[in-house]
Amino acid sequence: MKKILLGTAALTLCASMAFGASHTVVRLGTEGAYPPYNYINDAGEVDGFERELGDELCKRAELTCEWVTNDWDSIIPNLVSGNYDAIIAGMSITDERKEVIDFTSNYTQPDPSAYLALDGAEPDFTGGVFAAQAGTIQASYIASSGASLVEFATPDESVAAVRSGEADAVLADKAYLQPIADDASGLAIVGDDVLIGGGIGLGIRKSDTELNEKFSAAIDAMKADGTLNTMIEKWLPGSATF
Repeated sequence: MKKILLGTAALTLCASMAFGASHTVVRLGTEGAYPPYNYINDAGEVDGFERELGDELCKRAELTCEWVTNDWDSIIPNLVSGNYDAIIAGMSITDERKEVIDFTSNYTQPDPSAYLALDGAEPDFTGGVFAAQAGTIQASYIASSGASLVEFATPDESVAAVRSGEADAVLADKAYLQPIADDASGLAIVGDDVLIGGGIGLGIRKSDTELNEKFSAAIDAMKADGTLNTMIEKWLPGSATF
């Protein structure tokens, strides 16, 4: 899925202080605002690809799990400070993030990002204005490209910026943008797909090596028996499988 975030000495210190004891109840932190990876359904519950995946991982690891929602811009700091025990929120594995937290085995392959613009528009990819959710790998990509970047707290706001004319296009995970383009919304995928990031994994505090090993073993088992591919095909059609 997406995303890049900060690392500081203070966060690293907190991470070293966070408990690393054996887990029986695990709090899973997600955003709840990035379908089909994670969203809040009509019943007010976390739903989507990562809800189904997280529940299955906890079952295989023999862990009782609770779901917690958290805004994207503070999702890593609140993991480090102990508000929950794992991030499962479409978070791409990056070297910058690995300076602050660890990751499990990846549960998706690197997935394409795409540009969404007004239908019929042709953005200037080198000199235009592009929207992205703040703290994402897409925002970092735009910033390094030389184009103008406008950042928003939520993915919905970044799409709204295109509708309002504040941005020429938004860059985000294609799996998130394609249903919007398909919904006769006056928006369309434009340009070439962009491959960035190293796949998605669960973010884990560096001190919680046992929890990391349990989740990684469950992910690897799901890869081996085909269960993970079935979920990817269900929730992320067109995405690469294992």
